[in-house]
Amino acid sequence: MEPRGENLIGPEALPGRGEPWRALEAATGRGMEPCFTSATPGMVQHACVLADAALDAYRGMGHEARAAFLERIASEILDLDDALIERCMAESGLPRARLEGERARTVGQLRMFAGEVRSGGFLGARVDPALPERRPSPRPDLRLRNVPVGPVAVFGASNFPLAFSVAGGDTASALAAGCPVVAKAHPAHPGTSELVGRAVANAVARCRLPAGVFSLLFDHGFTVGEQLVADPRIAAVGFTGSRAGGMALMRIAAARPVPIPVYAEMSSINPVVLFPAAAAARGAEIGRAFVAALTLGSGQFCTNPGLVLGIEGSGLDDFLDGAARAIGDVAAQTMLTPGIAQAYRAGVAALEGNPAVAVVARGRAGDEHRGRPVLFSTHAADFLADRAVSAEVFGAASLVVRCGGMGEVRAILERLEGQLTASLHMDADDHPAAQSLMPLLERRVGRILSGGFGTGVEVGHAMVHGGPYPATSDGRTTSVGSLAVGRFLRPVCYQDIPDDLLPPELRDDGPTAVPRLRDGRPG
Repeated sequence: MEPRGENLIGPEALPGRGEPWRALEAATGRGMEPCFTSATPGMVQHACVLADAALDAYRGMGHEARAAFLERIASEILDLDDALIERCMAESGLPRARLEGERARTVGQLRMFAGEVRSGGFLGARVDPALPERRPSPRPDLRLRNVPVGPVAVFGASNFPLAFSVAGGDTASALAAGCPVVAKAHPAHPGTSELVGRAVANAVARCRLPAGVFSLLFDHGFTVGEQLVADPRIAAVGFTGSRAGGMALMRIAAARPVPIPVYAEMSSINPVVLFPAAAAARGAEIGRAFVAALTLGSGQFCTNPGLVLGIEGSGLDDFLDGAARAIGDVAAQTMLTPGIAQAYRAGVAALEGNPAVAVVARGRAGDEHRGRPVLFSTHAADFLADRAVSAEVFGAASLVVRCGGMGEVRAILERLEGQLTASLHMDADDHPAAQSLMPLLERRVGRILSGGFGTGVEVGHAMVHGGPYPATSDGRTTSVGSLAVGRFLRPVCYQDIPDDLLPPELRDDGPTAVPRLRDGRPG
């Protein structure tokens, strides 16, 4: 299968209008076939109308049918085989092994959400039976379940062209919740997006679902995305990308006559705390492991370790020496887009030009499409005095802060914005100091790791890929793991409703397989 440069609006494949544009081959900057044209305002509106019209029929499907649909999407993606991987390699510059792993993650999370749908746990069913004899006032019959919020707009991410894009976690969790999806493809990988979009559209057709359950729109700029978020039929937004982009969508959503939530994952530097005993025991080893995490995928992860906090001493020196030796052997790697490569060079140049920041080591140089790894250092007092040095540099660059003691480590953590992750490298003798930081870290981050780094997000039931603002727009949510479905649900209570009018899951003779609480207790 080859991409054709068409928007997928329900069952139709339509070219857009306006100035044609092409995907750029990440390694060379050369244009790729086919040409794409942006969706028109009428196409955006039509996709939203179809999604709204499909809502009640789609959310009313049985759980087994909805789960089978999610599994069908997974199968259709696998059926794309090498055509998908090769197109994605060209558009993103990411290596085959990484993309084959990302495809497996994409398929795996679709199947995980199928399991969630079958279990019925996402419904959050609760029953408080009537107590007519209760005094001084009787209790009415109260029953609750979660229902889908409505059509969801999903924005593809540049750095995960499969797992966070057209059929990624936002789309999978929205469809699992019972919400139709209108996806906006990322312009960095439109061919990849169209191939995956056609796989989803095939699944819609083969499962005989309403036409508006899924649509895919293209745009080289911002107009389509802005119109999509502003459309009154869209009930929520899933976004992974820059802070500027996420906040722009949040402003549009908040300014609507009926505001809607934007679940945006945006910005994080993911601090690493290197405790003294661990540094003394194996500083160089930790330094080498840090560089492997820092340079993975040219550092283009939202969980990349962009900040290291260590206490002055021989252990920190060993860490820096191990990291410097490791980073010097790393070649510059192709970045996702020319724009991202340019922004990375600008971020590195800003740190290089700061008199309080020193270069520890650089990787091997590359051309304008490749990001050269670099490690910087500064002192705690200088870091605390200049907020600019804490800005995210999206790529394989990180800053080590030399601290005079745990007091300065704490002071820096207290000054940081909300983060996705924090990594603790510690030995048993470091546990008391680490324990004193735990309440602070719980306020600052969504995931706390021991002995590793934030890169590598397991798709599971206990995973949190989120954090306080500006890591995400809503720190109560996650965009990875089974809890992600909760973003696109809301609770409805049914009071004294006759049994035959209740949803099946809440009836007295309803499906026993659906977990629910009765008077606050399982059963």
